[in-house]
Amino acid sequence: MRPISTHHRFRDPRSTKCDFLVSVLVRCPGCEKVAHVGTAPDPTGVRDQSLFAPRRLVCRNCGLAKEWNRGSVVLHRDRHKSATDPYFDIRLWLQTETRHGWVWAYNLEHLDLIRRFVQAPLREGIPWHEQGRRMTVVARLPAWIQQAKNRDEVLRAIARIHTSLLRT
Repeated sequence: MRPISTHHRFRDPRSTKCDFLVSVLVRCPGCEKVAHVGTAPDPTGVRDQSLFAPRRLVCRNCGLAKEWNRGSVVLHRDRHKSATDPYFDIRLWLQTETRHGWVWAYNLEHLDLIRRFVQAPLREGIPWHEQGRRMTVVARLPAWIQQAKNRDEVLRAIARIHTSLLRT
């Protein structure tokens, strides 16, 4: 029996949604081009990476800039609606709709994690007895994304999302 190569194996890196919120790609409300939401430096020049750190929305196309300072944070939950960023409630750039629901990601690192999970025939989760196993990004993916029968459709959706960045 041949051992399964690491290329076909996925091990949950224990990443949570919060790990991907340092940099978020959104659709600019001013010009509809790609914009960036990132952590804003404080007056001392230090960038706080925590969930509630001040954020800045910047569009390099039209020059739009907005600040967010410690309001509420709303993480996306509804698979039947397009996803928005948790700070400014602006539509994410990296998303597309499928017949089952929306595939979305905060940034390319998040999208790559989903792609690697979906394409792997062998997926190793976190053992049932370990704390926090239900809070990881891959553990919280919708069941239809996790099902092998939808693998090709989800990978096509991810490819469409990548293509959307090339057209900007």
